[in-house]
Amino acid sequence: MSGSVPAERIERVILFIRSHKVILDKDLAAMYGVSTRDLNKAVSRNIERFPDDFMIQLTQSEFNNLKFQFGTSSWGGARKLPEAFTQQGIAMLSGILRIKKAIQVNIAIMRALVAAVQWAVLPLGPRLTHNLTHT
Repeated sequence: MSGSVPAERIERVILFIRSHKVILDKDLAAMYGVSTRDLNKAVSRNIERFPDDFMIQLTQSEFNNLKFQFGTSSWGGARKLPEAFTQQGIAMLSGILRIKKAIQVNIAIMRALVAAVQWAVLPLGPRLTHNLTHT
């Protein structure tokens, strides 16, 4: 499927912030093939579609922790704190972005998020069995 994003790429950018699995605006923009600025402008024009449980603006402390975790002193010249989108917010993005690729990317992201949730709720036995049989 053209325009799709490999599940491994999506899994690498899923973060856990404030009890939500989220993907940062810069990572979503890269997957959609748009600039972070353009993605955030589209969201700003449709802000009523993004309640607090769809989109989270990181605090300075959360942002500093992320930079520390990733071992980077700069974040590509970011001038404002990043937005983090929950699964519901990501689903809403395909409706406001006016690019064909958005639908295909969202399908790939939804599949990866569902797989991540399913993996997390498996009892230890099946996970251990999976790890032992796939090494």
